[in-house]
Amino acid sequence: MSRTLVVTNDFPPRNGGIESFVHSVCERLPASNVVVYTASMPGSASFDAALGYDVVRDPRATLVPTPSVAARVVDAFNEHGCDSVLFGAAAPLGLLAPGLRRAGARRIVGMTHGHEIGWARVPGARAALRRIAAECDTLTYVSEFCRRRVAPSLPADAAARMVRVAGGVDTDVFQPDVGGAKVRAQLGIEPGRPVLVSVSRFVPRKGQDVLIRAMPRIQRAVPDAVLLLVGDGPYRRRLEAITEREGLTDCVIFTGAVPWGQAPAWFDAADVFAMPCRTRMGGLESEALGIVFLEAQSSGLPVLVGDSGGAPETVQHGRTGFVVEPTSISSVAARAVELLGDLPTTAEMGRAGRSWVSENWTWQGSVDTLRGLLGAT
Repeated sequence: MSRTLVVTNDFPPRNGGIESFVHSVCERLPASNVVVYTASMPGSASFDAALGYDVVRDPRATLVPTPSVAARVVDAFNEHGCDSVLFGAAAPLGLLAPGLRRAGARRIVGMTHGHEIGWARVPGARAALRRIAAECDTLTYVSEFCRRRVAPSLPADAAARMVRVAGGVDTDVFQPDVGGAKVRAQLGIEPGRPVLVSVSRFVPRKGQDVLIRAMPRIQRAVPDAVLLLVGDGPYRRRLEAITEREGLTDCVIFTGAVPWGQAPAWFDAADVFAMPCRTRMGGLESEALGIVFLEAQSSGLPVLVGDSGGAPETVQHGRTGFVVEPTSISSVAARAVELLGDLPTTAEMGRAGRSWVSENWTWQGSVDTLRGLLGAT
């Protein structure tokens, strides 16, 4: 029986996009076929106890490819009878690949998520990324945007071996009619009132500031429209200040962070999802893909997607939503008005989005691809 050692810094109970991605992959692999080697972090003991597969926690809070970490990873590989390796994020832990190959790993796969774009642009980091790609059988990528930015920095044969493995969506979890009416009632939002929702960490590149500034234009055309900002983060005070300065506290609602398990109900409470994400820092900060757009469409919502990185790949423009110029308040407002002002057409776009995600963005397809790359039997 094949057994894979998943080597990763990115794993719960720590929160984050890569953590969620890696955890979702592990949950969908046969429990007897996977062992996770990851860092120590608060709350890990109780979290690990509830899992159906083995988790080995390194003494360190952050794994780096040092000789001591390499030795402990190889020990775990041997002790648990593994024959393949999956790096949750290829850089930098993929530098451990040579030692694992010598220990008997017949297949080694490194997943990339977007931060490797930065590695590809910096000479020293680019050299490390080339070494990782040369040692792995395959590097995966989440979007064509990421592949185009990373592949030119790799050896030609390694670039040719790259395979797309994007995050998927559980369409049985993210679907319509899963508690949205209750959320509306809790917030005092009347049935039928047009609701625009954004679910994301509060950081500048996610575009919540543009949504807030667009609300006066939106309300001129759709007077009872309301904006729900679901999440938290370092940009929250700035966003709240903009809301107060613009006199929008009656139509912009900050909900705070919501546990992942409750997220489907918050999507279901809305009519349209929007996150006009933007590229910053000369291209070093961009949206690698944007799984939240797919979760929204699976929930039956049309989406407004910022033209940043791989985000446009998550929407069928004009059919399941729109790609918008993320720094243009007028562009964002116009598309929001188009959707919020015609809810029957909006609902039809939402149904098209759910069908598209169900056909093309399921976790099962991603995990099946990954198992094939790992040579699982």
